[in-house]
Amino acid sequence: MLLVFFVSLFVFMFLGVPIAFSLGLSTVLGIMMHETLPMEIIPQRIFTALNSFPLMAIPFFILAGNIMGAGTMSKRLVNFATALVGHFTGGLAMVAIVTSMFFAAISGSGAATTAAIGSILIPAMIAKGYKIEYAAANQAVAGALGVIIPPSISMILFGVAAEVSIGDLFIAGILPGLLITFSLLVSAFIIAKKNGYVGEEKQDFPSVVKTFREAILAILMPGIILGGIYSGVFTPTEASVVAVVYSIFIGVFIYKDLNLTQLGKVFKESAVSSAVIMVVIGFAGVFGFFIGINSVPDLIYDSISSFVTNKYVFLILVNIILLVAGMFLEGGAAILILVPLLLGTAVNLGIDPIHFGTIMVCNLAIGLVTPPVGIDLFVVSKLTNVGIMRIARFAIPLIFILILDILIITFVPALSTWLPSLIE
Repeated sequence: MLLVFFVSLFVFMFLGVPIAFSLGLSTVLGIMMHETLPMEIIPQRIFTALNSFPLMAIPFFILAGNIMGAGTMSKRLVNFATALVGHFTGGLAMVAIVTSMFFAAISGSGAATTAAIGSILIPAMIAKGYKIEYAAANQAVAGALGVIIPPSISMILFGVAAEVSIGDLFIAGILPGLLITFSLLVSAFIIAKKNGYVGEEKQDFPSVVKTFREAILAILMPGIILGGIYSGVFTPTEASVVAVVYSIFIGVFIYKDLNLTQLGKVFKESAVSSAVIMVVIGFAGVFGFFIGINSVPDLIYDSISSFVTNKYVFLILVNIILLVAGMFLEGGAAILILVPLLLGTAVNLGIDPIHFGTIMVCNLAIGLVTPPVGIDLFVVSKLTNVGIMRIARFAIPLIFILILDILIITFVPALSTWLPSLIE
């Protein structure tokens, strides 16, 4: 029964069946072969999976990020980042990275971050003499910060799947996000030095202050979200609603760069994006239930513990699994599939679930820039009309840097657990 279940899952995915329906169809086959489970369990478990208060944060954070991206918010963040780092060698590449970090703290999505910032900075980099493939690759990799810097949709999914604090996961992503940002900035400087990419004219202090004042309302948003969560004013789900109200108020009444027509389009796009994620979550709930009642996590633990007794050896194995999974699965789907399979073993080996969640999210962020399903690559390819594989070749050095960062995050648990421990 389990053999048919897992083989059918991979066959469906190989045939190109959408991941949600691959999960659903393979689970249907498994339940049909089960001796006692009725088919009625499927809609019940789909409803149970979706009947979760924390999950409500996903559509609201998606909506807030899209509202911010629809106005002039991204342009204001680009201007501020340019004033800060634009004058360095490789300044525009650094601006793309820094602005992506800022916007990641608004959107929670890698694709949204890549699209919003890339549409502005990729043409600017090309005009300044950067190779189009490098400009696209740099932005795609920088956009991956969107799922690491809080608030992160991937961390919400992990929190729900693993039943751990989403607030702790959010704050756990701060130091790893800053580490990755810094390493990408160093790489941008080295690549620019090698290729002769010069910086912009250095701006004086009043200009920096001016751009900061123009961007301050966008920069304040993540502070309001995280500050509200950790001061106990509201939960992560309530914070997502606050983010929507805040973004609408700023866009419509302060910056006045959004109208009802634009908002209607943003609401429609956000509804579609949210629906896609929720369908995956629903079928993943059935998948998780089925493997749970058949003791698959225990079987995996027994199999692994027979030859892996050291938690760091296990984590290296997990990193390899996640890197490969990220190439073929969308990050959210990978989390919902792999958490039920791997988390039990991780906990039994003494690995903090918050640390494990950070490792998983950071690994799957690399999947955003690796073929064949790297969504960030598709976004920048559409922006530049350059083939995905051409861009991917220029992204390879940056991917190796991300892998090095993940090894540091893996072997230095304090990067993920120190800030949450201070809150407690």
